[in-house]
Amino acid sequence: MSITSTVSDNGNKVTIAVSGKFDFQLYDDFRSAYVDTPGVGVEYVVDLSGADYLDSSALGMLLLLREHAGGEGARIRIVNASPEVRKILDVANFGKLFDIE
Repeated sequence: MSITSTVSDNGNKVTIAVSGKFDFQLYDDFRSAYVDTPGVGVEYVVDLSGADYLDSSALGMLLLLREHAGGEGARIRIVNASPEVRKILDVANFGKLFDIE
C-alpha cells in the first residue's frame, strides 16, 4: 500500500497514485499528497491503476480532496480504476461528483 504524488512544473496539476488497498491506513499519506497544494484552480488526477481495493474510508478521503479542491468547482479526475474498484465508485454515485475515466 502506498501513495505517490507528482506536481507539474507549473503547479497546476497534481497526480496522486494509489497502490494496494486504499483504506484508512493510507489516510495520512493521501492527505499529505495534496494538503500543501493551493486546492482551488488545481487539477487533481487520482490514478487507481495500482489499487486493488477501496473501502468507505477511501471514499471519504476522496470527498476531503474534493472539498480541498473547491467543492462543486473542483477539477478531479479518477483514472484507471479496475472493474472491481469502478463498481464501488459507481454504487457510491461518485460519477456525479468526480470525472471518472
